[in-house]
Amino acid sequence: MDRSFCRITGLKKAFGENLVLCGLDLELPAGRVTALMGANGAGKSTLVKILSGVYRRDGGRIMLGDTAFEPTSPADAIRKGIVTVHQSINDGVIPDLDVASNLMIDRLAEPGWGFFLRRRALLAEARRIAERMGLGIDVRTPVSELGVADRQLIAIARAMAHEPALLILDEPTSSLSAAEAQRLFDLVDMLKAQGVAILYISHRMSDIRRIADRIVSMRDGEIAGLFEGDALDYEGAVNAMLGHGLTETDLAPVVPGRAVVTLSGLKLRPDSAPFDLALHENEVVAVTGLLGSGKTALAQSLFGLHRPAAGRMALDGRDHAPGSPAEAIRAGVFMSAKDRASNAVIADFDIARNMTVPFLGAFSAASFVSRSRERQTAKEMIEALSIVCQSERDGILTLSGGNQQKVMLARWLSQECRILVLDEPFQGVDIRSRRDIGDKVRRTARGRATLVCVAELDEALEIADRIVVMHDHAVTAEFVNRDVDVAAILSAVTGPADPQETAA
Repeated sequence: MDRSFCRITGLKKAFGENLVLCGLDLELPAGRVTALMGANGAGKSTLVKILSGVYRRDGGRIMLGDTAFEPTSPADAIRKGIVTVHQSINDGVIPDLDVASNLMIDRLAEPGWGFFLRRRALLAEARRIAERMGLGIDVRTPVSELGVADRQLIAIARAMAHEPALLILDEPTSSLSAAEAQRLFDLVDMLKAQGVAILYISHRMSDIRRIADRIVSMRDGEIAGLFEGDALDYEGAVNAMLGHGLTETDLAPVVPGRAVVTLSGLKLRPDSAPFDLALHENEVVAVTGLLGSGKTALAQSLFGLHRPAAGRMALDGRDHAPGSPAEAIRAGVFMSAKDRASNAVIADFDIARNMTVPFLGAFSAASFVSRSRERQTAKEMIEALSIVCQSERDGILTLSGGNQQKVMLARWLSQECRILVLDEPFQGVDIRSRRDIGDKVRRTARGRATLVCVAELDEALEIADRIVVMHDHAVTAEFVNRDVDVAAILSAVTGPADPQETAA
């Protein structure tokens, strides 16, 4: 039987009168991956912050092997062997530094590095870490020049450089391609073989089925279920997380109205194939494909953030070639961008202002913004989307990730538009929030076209009337979401077979 590296007994944490962890018991065995699932507010983030040394517990006990765990800070938790890779990429990298400095920044205060930085030694050690991680990046490259996926891998590599005894990964594949995710999974397998305990927080079915040895479900600050063995019961784990049965999606595709957007001979890049696509009133269209397939480029083209290489876009029969997001918004094209932390959330604003900021003119008279009208709109959207908060005046960063995502959606649903574009609206949110968001999008779809870009096929199946597959920046297949052939969609997502492999 595996030696339990981390044993948590009767863990309690409260914020004022709100008891978040209610005597939680949990074991994290060495050499195994424990997948943690829980709806927003279940207590996942609080548990992770206690283990990471951010919060002090109010009761209970944590043992690492035979030693009581009493971290005084995140740095102390790292020294004791618990390292966390947080969901927000900005928490794991410093864009103004190069890759080598990011990988080695936790070592620079250690004895031996001295006041004068030993640059050659730093680069050599950083290259060793990067090679172990499989990062094909020059370690002298500034992180600000890298994409989201590479930044995520650097954050993970930085954590692994500490050789942790317990590694906590919070939604680590949310910005990774299939190949990059596989690289991460290979490293996790290696760490398991070395006896590292791994706590893996995710709601992605594909991740959990590939990586988990056991699944733990949290609900209302307690462990609601533990599932392990040869055949992990994913559906049972979701049921335990939600507190009720997991209902199958029973979606009846709507009858589409007239075309709102028509794309003709569109080429997103000079070397990509041209394609045609029409988006109709009342219809929700999901675009899916691997990372780099062109989903985001398509969304950004409609919103004035990307200029296609060739072809024509039309909105309600008129040419549509916005030169900026402001021009797109004036034309009735709204877009909720992915990676809410860097592209959407305004940290200094409260919930109400985050919702209304693109439309302040609609809430103004004689250059004065009506806060009462702003707050009334925010209250209505908070109720409509079941956003968990104290009031519309709360700071946006006081909300959980799933509730922040709902606020970003509320921003664009608060006003009428001709086409609503949602780029990865379910990124980093739990299944309950995903269904709240999907339900609201479908209930408000009448009279507009809706385009939803998603990475996971189950997300597309839950929300769409029609599913469009992209590969190499072109549309390669379309499916009406009725008695759909999932195997055919998956085949289209992965793209045509390599001719050399077919010949072999």
